[in-house]
Amino acid sequence: MKTANGVIVYENIREIVEPKHSCLIVWDVQIGLVDRIFNKEEFMTTLKKFIEKFRNKMPVAYTLITPLPTGFASSWNYYSMMKRFNVDHINKLPPFMAIGSKEREIPEIVKPQPTDIVLEKSTASIFIGTNFEYMMRNRGVTTLIFTGIATEFGVESSARDASNRGFYPVVVSDCVSSSDKEAHERSLKNMAKLLIVQKSVDILQNID
Repeated sequence: MKTANGVIVYENIREIVEPKHSCLIVWDVQIGLVDRIFNKEEFMTTLKKFIEKFRNKMPVAYTLITPLPTGFASSWNYYSMMKRFNVDHINKLPPFMAIGSKEREIPEIVKPQPTDIVLEKSTASIFIGTNFEYMMRNRGVTTLIFTGIATEFGVESSARDASNRGFYPVVVSDCVSSSDKEAHERSLKNMAKLLIVQKSVDILQNID
């Protein structure tokens, strides 16, 4: 690493993912999304191994899609949800990730441990409506390692947002997924131009 004007600049992936200044994010790995992805078995197996390697070395933060109370969602939110579910009226929208529902649960194979962070959020950015950034600054975290679902939505949105806020954003290419394989692959290519995209094996070999 080098220092430029009093700022430490990392020079390689080993320095970037050093556990003492990193946090692992498990984005929206909830049953309602996991059951729809194109590579469920492979994804869950790889993600489980990755989380287990990092747990107890750095903070692990899980996110949960948590809808806003009835009547408090934005006009845009209603519009986008109507398009997503192909309905022509707000009243026809099905329940989505309702509190207490099975689809909202995190699968047992990758469930959070008592020492992990669980964040409820209602947007596609881990920074909006949460204390996540405040906690990371308090902890001295400079690198955010992204895993989860969906690659082209919340993962990419949060990773780009992390970059704009001065964090090192690392996306683990085989620990993110989507229901749309083409969109997933396109998103990884887009992010690789601006962010850090690495396979899990390449990251793990840089962790002691």
